[in-house]
Amino acid sequence: MGFFISDAYAQGGGGAGPGIGDFAFIIIIFAVFWFLLIRPQQKRSKEHKSMVAALSKGDEVVTNGGLLGKITKVGDNFVTLEVAEGLKVQVQRMAVASLMPKGTMKSD
Repeated sequence: MGFFISDAYAQGGGGAGPGIGDFAFIIIIFAVFWFLLIRPQQKRSKEHKSMVAALSKGDEVVTNGGLLGKITKVGDNFVTLEVAEGLKVQVQRMAVASLMPKGTMKSD
């Protein structure tokens, strides 16, 4: 029968568990994720928080919903935006996505 089916033999010694190579691979993968995903996201988050903290009356901003307006009142949690002449909207401070250059909103 040995001609058709090869005999199975027990393998000799070796490592019983994962070696240093497996551990190093996990560390390298974590480092790649840290530098490519986690660190840039933390940096963007910190920049956004500082931008939101520095909002002041007269700034022109865009909200997360795409609403462009000029800040007329700044509160602790909310800002009031004037999106058109006589039309004011209250939004959360954290909903402000970006600060626009002065003169972006034209008053026609």
